[in-house]
Amino acid sequence: MYQEVMASTDPARAGRLVPGSAEEKAAIARFSDFLCSLTPAGVQDKTRQVYAEDAYLNDTLKEVRGVAAIEAYFLKTAQAATRITVEVLDVAESGGNYYFRWTMEIVHPKLADGRPSASIGMSHVRFDAQGKVVLHQDYWDSGSAFYAHLPVLGWLINWVKGRL
Repeated sequence: MYQEVMASTDPARAGRLVPGSAEEKAAIARFSDFLCSLTPAGVQDKTRQVYAEDAYLNDTLKEVRGVAAIEAYFLKTAQAATRITVEVLDVAESGGNYYFRWTMEIVHPKLADGRPSASIGMSHVRFDAQGKVVLHQDYWDSGSAFYAHLPVLGWLINWVKGRL
């Protein structure tokens, strides 16, 4: 699905926001604010303002398509966590592709015995002409930040890392 979405949202063919425009700045601010508001209320209030109807999301743990599926996925994630804190560190743009570099700290009762788990990552985002996200592909260290904290799998990952 990723390659299909990459082709269908190609800014050279599908259009893009004008660099430096008020619309571009507003789209960047909406997406950044959404990432930094991953609470149940924030997800319910903001998802449909940020994502286009047929948007694509892959956060390395799950691939979903459509704003309703994205909202349901983020809502489930936010409800399961005790706290999710995201800080957007910077944003870069190249040919209609936007790269949001961020740090995330998650507190989840089933991860790391409920202790905070930190990660670094980057989101590749494309906006439509209305400034809504049509593609959101995350790149982050899910091994250290997530899988390493699961009971049996975590022990195995840490054992392999110790052997390298």
